[in-house]
Amino acid sequence: MAKVTSISTKIKLLGFLLIILIIGIVSTTIYLNNQTSKDALVVNIVGKQRMLTQKMAKNIFYTYYTKSYDFYELNSAVDEFIKGLDILQHGDKQRGIYSVPSPKINFQLMDVKKQWKEYLGYIQNYKILVIQEKTPQRDIALDIVVQEIYKSNSTLLNNVDKLVTMYTDNSEEKIYNITIAQYISIFIFLIIFIYSLLQLRSIEAHVDSFMFYSKKIINSEDISKLKPMELVEESEVEIVEVGNTINCFIDKLNSAMDYSNNALLQSQSASVKLEELTDEFDSIIDEISDSSLSVEHLSNSEDMMIESTEELINSTKKLQKLKLELQELTKSCQPKA
Repeated sequence: MAKVTSISTKIKLLGFLLIILIIGIVSTTIYLNNQTSKDALVVNIVGKQRMLTQKMAKNIFYTYYTKSYDFYELNSAVDEFIKGLDILQHGDKQRGIYSVPSPKINFQLMDVKKQWKEYLGYIQNYKILVIQEKTPQRDIALDIVVQEIYKSNSTLLNNVDKLVTMYTDNSEEKIYNITIAQYISIFIFLIIFIYSLLQLRSIEAHVDSFMFYSKKIINSEDISKLKPMELVEESEVEIVEVGNTINCFIDKLNSAMDYSNNALLQSQSASVKLEELTDEFDSIIDEISDSSLSVEHLSNSEDMMIESTEELINSTKKLQKLKLELQELTKSCQPKA
């Protein structure tokens, strides 16, 4: 037998599931938007590191060939590059940026920091050499440092490019996973929504069946033998309770009607027999009219029989009146034309 559930329980359960899913979808969407903006910020920082690497190399080559030793832009690019590496490794709580998202990216970041340390050493040597007095040894050393900066810059730039690609792939993978989670949530939402419609249709069908039977009882002209309402096994608790109440009322009404009909038949039968006895007494009285004493006693008996007959007739009328009142009570529930 199917498990019976109340209508309120079904509605509460379906409502709870729908609310949970809606909250999940909304939360996932908010998280996706937030992560997209944060990941875009991180990718922008990594991309800027690549730009700063090129900027430092261009500034060094420019000062080397123009002999204009102004290191303001170079120092600014170095400071910004160092700050960017620190944010990528440790994050920035104020801007909502977290530390390295994966071991693979962390390994690549460590490699970039190692190469950056070497590259920064060449930059510092360059700044020291260019301010020294010009000598052949100094010029040779300066040329060597510039060549090393050129080689190191290419290696650093390539590794920063790899880092940019890794952060971009990580962001896209994260967005892809969150998008898949959204699609799954929407799919589950549709399933629960369809299930909710089916459950509501089932509840509506049970209620319609109950209302149809109720109208059938109201519109019925013959209440002598009402049939109990047949309840579907999957009916909800509320429908079952109301149906059982109506069936109980119908059973009592049928029992009362049966009782009144039986009492009416018995009273009519008794009335007929008493009338037969009365007729018999009348014939006996005619035969024994010579005895005044017997006549007197028989007359008294006849009076008693007549009185009993009248009482039975009155009882029969009362029972008939009771039956009519029950019929009128049922008809009063019927809609007026």
